[in-house]
Amino acid sequence: MGITGTDVAKEASDVILTDDNFATVVASVEEGRRIYDNILKAIKFLLSSNIGEIVLLFIAILISPWLADTFGIPDSLINSLEPLLAIHILWVNLVTDSLPALALAVDPASKDIMKRKPNKNTKGIFTKGITYRIIYQGAMVGILTLIAFILGLSTESNDPVYKIQVAQTMAFIVLAFSELVHVFNVRSEKKSAFVGMFNNSKLWLAIAVSSILMFSVLFIPGLRELFGLVILPITQLEETCLLVISPLIIVEIFKLLKINTLKGE
Repeated sequence: MGITGTDVAKEASDVILTDDNFATVVASVEEGRRIYDNILKAIKFLLSSNIGEIVLLFIAILISPWLADTFGIPDSLINSLEPLLAIHILWVNLVTDSLPALALAVDPASKDIMKRKPNKNTKGIFTKGITYRIIYQGAMVGILTLIAFILGLSTESNDPVYKIQVAQTMAFIVLAFSELVHVFNVRSEKKSAFVGMFNNSKLWLAIAVSSILMFSVLFIPGLRELFGLVILPITQLEETCLLVISPLIIVEIFKLLKINTLKGE
């Protein structure tokens, strides 16, 4: 006891209750579990986002000759047939991903957090279940972005440079905004993302700030030219919006079918 305990007892103890209240132990365990859960959420979000970028770039490089032949891109421009420019990747990693990841750190504890069994001391962070979700959700983001790039190349135009710009714009938008949508998926492995969706105001603030910064790049002419982007045609804009919300739909289906987690988790 921190108040009534003797100095000898304090020196010999492993834990000192500064308020002499045993209920503090329960509150401390709950807070510790909340912090641990939030660290895992941020790790899952950041790693799945990065894996998505790796999958996108890797597949795009492999199929670039096929893309050039299919969509009439001349050999002189095949080196420009990349879904993302370096500045796009830097922007997504430093701006779009970082703010929501920080906001996940203050996510409130789930209602059943104290009903769970304690974790084993030998249990690491990267369990089979977490690794499975990071890989499949990262692949999902990457493939959706690749689909956006391919749809952009199918734009009706005789200018191959314009086709590539439309494709890169679609890929950039889908990657950035789909990750802002995907952040809700990592908040719970089993519960729907719509449960408690509005109980973290800082997360919504982070998404709003990231979205405003993205819209600034897309609609301010000087920034848009710096990023090599163009204004999308209506048809491509509709396809882009559908791809942006797809991660939420896909993971919700996985949760409904109970394949978002592995057996025994």
